Amino acid sequence: MLNERVRILIVEDDPDMAELISDLMEAEGWLPMRASSAEEAAGILMRETVHLVLVDHNLPGTSGRTFAQRLRAQMNIGIIMVTAAGSAADRVLGLETAADDYVVKPFEPIELTARIKAVLRRTFPSLKPERDIEHEPTSLMLSDWSVDLKGRRAACATDPTKSLTSAEFALLEILAEKPNTPVSRAHILDRLGSESDRYIDRNVDVLVLRLRRKIERNPDLPRHIKTRRGKGYVLELDNGESQP
Repeated sequence: MLNERVRILIVEDDPDMAELISDLMEAEGWLPMRASSAEEAAGILMRETVHLVLVDHNLPGTSGRTFAQRLRAQMNIGIIMVTAAGSAADRVLGLETAADDYVVKPFEPIELTARIKAVLRRTFPSLKPERDIEHEPTSLMLSDWSVDLKGRRAACATDPTKSLTSAEFALLEILAEKPNTPVSRAHILDRLGSESDRYIDRNVDVLVLRLRRKIERNPDLPRHIKTRRGKGYVLELDNGESQP
């Protein structure tokens, strides 16, 4: 198994779209790099190791399709075309010329991340996202709760009858892997799939609400489990609330 972090190059001339995709990649534990043109991307590829490239179809200068064709001829790398062109003919042409897959804007975050994972599995089957285990807390103090992540136990000091369900604890574990960093719904959904039933996006929100009602003193104004618009959820911790 490779220990290196998944590195994804985003070739997109729209800065807002590039930032959105970059945030999604970071929430998945991947390392995103950005280029606004094929020429800039080529320079990055000469200097950096990249496992997958997301290429916008309509780039200034060299088109995304032409860039993908050149890239395919030069190296073994995952390529996904991202475009506003949604016709079947465009999709087929993109796939036949170079790309491993094709995503049409506007796309759902869960669709994009799922397609990236599928291409990575085919292109680099031994590559896994790197988790920063060294900085993951093993215990938490959240309001009235003490949480032992290693021993998988949680106790409420003010009400010993309270407990967390297995799904609620799994959600807390996922958020605790990257404290103070937003985690996307797509990543939560993917991780929960191995713990319980496949949650649809809305059910992830319901599970977060249930966990807030148990953990937070005021669920309407959460201190710990917060929403980051367009990015997902984050477990916010002060220095004294977690232990390595």
